[in-house]
Parts: sequence; structure tokens; C-alpha cells
Amino acid sequence: MNSELARAAGVVGGTGVAVLLLATRRDLRVAGLVAWAAACSVLAVFLAPHGHHRLIAAAAVVGALGAVAGAWLVLRVPWLLAVATLACVPARIPVHVGSTKANLLLPLYAVVAVAALALAWELFGEQTRARELGPLTWPIALFVAWEGISLTWSQDVRQGAIELLFFVLPFSVLALVLARLQWSRGWALVLYLQLALMALIFAVIGIVQYESRNIFWNPKVKVDNAYAPSGWFYRVNSVFYDPSIYGRFLVIGVLVGLVVALRHRDPWWALAATLTLVVTWLGLLPSFSQSSFIALIVGVLAAAVAIWRQRGLALVGFAAVAFVVAGFASPQVRHRLEGKGSSSLSNVTSGRSTLVSKGIRVGVHHPVGGVGVGGFRRAYADLVHLKGKNPKAAASHTTPVTVAAETGLPGLALLIWLAVVSLAVGFRRVGAGFAGTARLAFAVALTVILVHSLFYNALFEDPTFWGLLAFVVVGARADRPAEVRA
Repeated sequence: MNSELARAAGVVGGTGVAVLLLATRRDLRVAGLVAWAAACSVLAVFLAPHGHHRLIAAAAVVGALGAVAGAWLVLRVPWLLAVATLACVPARIPVHVGSTKANLLLPLYAVVAVAALALAWELFGEQTRARELGPLTWPIALFVAWEGISLTWSQDVRQGAIELLFFVLPFSVLALVLARLQWSRGWALVLYLQLALMALIFAVIGIVQYESRNIFWNPKVKVDNAYAPSGWFYRVNSVFYDPSIYGRFLVIGVLVGLVVALRHRDPWWALAATLTLVVTWLGLLPSFSQSSFIALIVGVLAAAVAIWRQRGLALVGFAAVAFVVAGFASPQVRHRLEGKGSSSLSNVTSGRSTLVSKGIRVGVHHPVGGVGVGGFRRAYADLVHLKGKNPKAAASHTTPVTVAAETGLPGLALLIWLAVVSLAVGFRRVGAGFAGTARLAFAVALTVILVHSLFYNALFEDPTFWGLLAFVVVGARADRPAEVRA
């Protein structure tokens, strides 16, 4: 398929999502949903390997039949969509079609199809709700639309199409449908139990991997472990492909368990949450994910401030001083900082400061529109004269820098707007009571993902982020009368 059609599909898909989120008239929302579905279909054909279209079409038909059955069930028990979404977060399935290999969130894409069909049914029915994402509607809608439009000037149309088709377009619609859920104390408790159980199981698998020295899925981690400088250093990934994604999931489990342990009035619940988070913490350690540990520290401090107010602020100050002192007291850090030339900071940050500085240069060179969605790696390679069609050394590790480089200052401003509004909504009314505790748990988990994205470029690729955007809105709608009725 011609790449120009893919560029047009990016515009249609992003605009369709914006209309679906912003419009209040039913016909416009239906048109937005149709545009989204058509754009996804065009991008799928564009990315499909040559010679396997019949196989893919047959799989699509089977998937559509399953999605119809799933939509029928979700329309009757809407919160099953949230349960299914959480269950499918770690499920990346290795797919080999011809010479193309990828690890795809196939079960989650089936959930997205179910959500889209359920939404279509409700739009054609008696449902008159609109702008379900509340204060988050405008920043999400404008960001998705701008990303779709930026495909028209992307320096890497294929990578941009991948970003839109597999992450931004499906997950934004999933967030919309999740935000339509009516608050339920019982189902919120089910989600916590599911998260705690999943984190506990994944942590145990990670511990077993560390003891047995057996890694799943990712051959690169095996190679890195083989060349580790010390015998005790052995990174694990549990059922996830990447240790950092594994670490991020466990950090969310630890912090949600911490909120429950600190806020729940029943001592048995608090004890069970504490024991679960301790085991989860032990499973987190062998991930050796620095970004996850930093996110954990920030999440703990955010929870402390929200719960203890002034005493929490004092804890933040103490932790900041301790962190700086511990850093300069480390012989490795001192040695790297004392190194000659401008490379010392790059040594301390394992080369990431160089990627950040060069990524900023890409953004400075293209301040208005960036290099287009998916174009970061190609633009970075051209800037530093890296050879190869898809140089791995040009991979970004910082989401804000990637967004600024790919979508310019408008995209960065929209990202900051979204982050600020979502955290403001999440941390609002986190007082006593079940609803306040749930709101705090959602907000702390969202904080973790946002902080983690500063050191690991996988914010919009993570369905947990989009789900939490929806849940902070659902939690914000919870009040005490609704809580009694739930």
C-alpha cells in the first residue's frame, strides 16, 4: 500500500478519536468511531507483511466473531472490561508472519475490539452521555489528533504507523470506554485483589528466575546477564519481555498495597496487604530496574504527602537530602563524576544523558511540528551520523524528549497539560473512606508511570497508563451516596 494512504489514515484516525471524545451529538460521535475503525484498518493493511493478507483476514474474521460475543457480555457486566484489561496488560505474544517478528499485545487488542463494539452499540442505543473523560477530555483528544496529523510529515512512516495502530489509537478508545464505567466499591475491590494476586505471582516467578538463572522471552537479557560484572547481578523479567516493564508493574502493585495497608481500617486487610507487598518487593529487587526504583521512591513520597501532609513534606525533604548524600558517597558515582571531559555525566547515567541531549537537539531543530510520530530514531541517527536502516543506538529513553522531538512544542505542551490535569484530578479528595483510598491508589499508580516514563520511553505504549487515566476520572465521580448504593 502507498505510504501516502497511511499518512492520510493517521490524520483520519487521530481526528476521529478527537471527535469521538469531544463531540456531544450522537451522529458526530458515531462518525468519529467509524473514522477510527477505518483508519485502523488502513494502517493494518499498510503494515501487514506481503503475501499473508488472507491469513490476517481470516484471523480478523474470527476475532470479530469473538469480539461480538465479548461485547454482549460486557454490555451486561461492564466492569468485566476493566478486569480483562488488567489481565491482558503483561500478555505480549511473539508473532512470526513471514520475515516479520514482533511481540504484540494480541489479547488486549481483542479487549479493545470488544470495547469498541460495546461503545458502538451504546451510541446507537439510548445512551446520551458524552465527554466521559471529564477534565482529561481536551488534552487527550488534542494530543491524539496532533499525533495522527504528525504522521503526514513523519520521517519514518512505518514506525509512526506502528505507534498509532498498536498503541495510541486503540488505547485512547479503550480509555474512553473504561471512563464510562459507573463507580462500584465492589468492583474496585475486585480490581485491587486482581492486581495484588498478579503482582504476587509475577514476583514469585521473578524470584524463581533469579534462583534458577532462567530467563523467558528475551534473549538480549540473557546475553546481558552472561556479561554481568558480578555473579549476584542477574536481571529477571518474569512473564514480561523487558525487566523495566516488569519492575514498573511490580512498583504499582507495591504502592497500591502500601496505600491499602496504611488506609484500611480492618487490621487483617492491612496485614494481608503488607505481606503481599513485601513479597512483591522481593520480586522487584532482581529486576535491577533503576527507573522502577526511582518511580517507587517518588510514589512512596507522593503517598506520604497525601496521607500525612506536613509530616509527609518533611519526609520528602529528608529523602532528597539522603539521596544526594548517598549518591556522592558512592565510590562509583564519585569516580564517574571526577572523570575528564563532558562524558562524566554520560557515564553516571549509563549514556542516557547523551541520548537526552541529542534528542533535545532534534526537537530544537524542529520546534513547531517535530519530525513526526515514529520519526525520532531516524532523525537521531541522521543527527549523529549513525549508519543502518534502523539503528538501535538511536532508541529514546525519555518520553518528554521523544514527544518534543516527534511532535514539537505543541505535542510537549499537550503532554504536560495531560499530566498536570490527570494528577490534579487523581489527588483531589483523597480523604478518609473507601472512595478516597481508591482515588489515592489510582493517583499514586499514575504518578509511578509518569515518573518511570522520564527514564524509560514507554508511556503511551503501556495500556496501564491509559487505564489509569480512565480510573482517576471514574474515581473522581465517586461520592459517598454513590458508594453506599454500589
